[in-house]
Amino acid sequence: MKNEHLPELPLASFQVITDTHVRDDADHIHNRHLVQALADIATFSQGSSGIMHVGDVTDRGLPAEYRELERILKQHAENLPDIRYTVGNHDIGAIVFQDPPLFLVGMTSSEVAGLLEQDEHVEPTITQTKAESAALVEQLSRGLYTIQPPPDGESLLSEVESITVAELWHRRLSDFEATTGVKRSYHDHWIDGYHYIFLGTEQPHPKDCELSAEQLVWLELTLSEHATADRPIFLFLHQPLMNTVAGSMKEQGWYGVNQDAELKAILAQYPQAILFTGHTHWQLEAPRTMYDGEGHMPTMFNASSVGYLWTDQDEHLEGSEGLHVEIYKDRVVVKGRNFVTGEWIEGAEFTVHYPVLD
Repeated sequence: MKNEHLPELPLASFQVITDTHVRDDADHIHNRHLVQALADIATFSQGSSGIMHVGDVTDRGLPAEYRELERILKQHAENLPDIRYTVGNHDIGAIVFQDPPLFLVGMTSSEVAGLLEQDEHVEPTITQTKAESAALVEQLSRGLYTIQPPPDGESLLSEVESITVAELWHRRLSDFEATTGVKRSYHDHWIDGYHYIFLGTEQPHPKDCELSAEQLVWLELTLSEHATADRPIFLFLHQPLMNTVAGSMKEQGWYGVNQDAELKAILAQYPQAILFTGHTHWQLEAPRTMYDGEGHMPTMFNASSVGYLWTDQDEHLEGSEGLHVEIYKDRVVVKGRNFVTGEWIEGAEFTVHYPVLD
């Protein structure tokens, strides 16, 4: 006789982490938080379709940080599902965030090589003052600065010896690829019968995401593959769309897709999709962790941060969080996890019902 009291098991599950900001110091709090997160995920991820990382894998995109990431992953590899990655601005951006921050496009190719490739024979000569760097970062945080491709291969500063945006992008993405296996900033995977789509910037913008026309066309075609109203499609993008999830309100300044309107127009055709974003670090207990598309847009989730958290009071908060996702026949359940305590976050459980209705 069928046991009516057996709990319903999900058809598939996966985990979402973001903003690990791995540093080159093994004892750094970000690194210790990632170790805790992976150890905790291993306790409930049996049979998982994978861990989806939504960007800012490293803090500065430097070789020593990637080596430290590889050390941590190797330590936990046997107990974890595959990890798939999204590019974040800290991984591939034109700024190395340190004290003072370094604006890479203003440096020569040799200086960038010395920094990103750790060439012992090349010592970068940094000419930026701390005040200049601070002013630039302030511009970036207020959305007043944008990077555009230089004309005819010229450098952004019209200096022959300065690294070009295209060259910098190639170097930064190549370093990211060497550790994560990501071949380009957008890619997709069919896993256990469900479609997973990763989007990402195609310029080394210090803060925002620049989507090419080619990527947007690819997205339209990719979303249409075997799409049905009663089956979720999962998307991952580091920067959130404006006025959607926690931290992305216009006045907060942590939205960041330059093609915001164009991307929203495409996504509006697929309200059954679910988009996971990072970048803001907003804690899962804050309002708007879930943005309800109400049948007009995809549901969207802020995935918080493994490295450190942020609050609606615009304050730093020490902590480490992520999401666990369960797929059922008629719904998707998203649960927030505190990786420091190894507990589910009360009030951070959400259900998206299928088929999605207007």
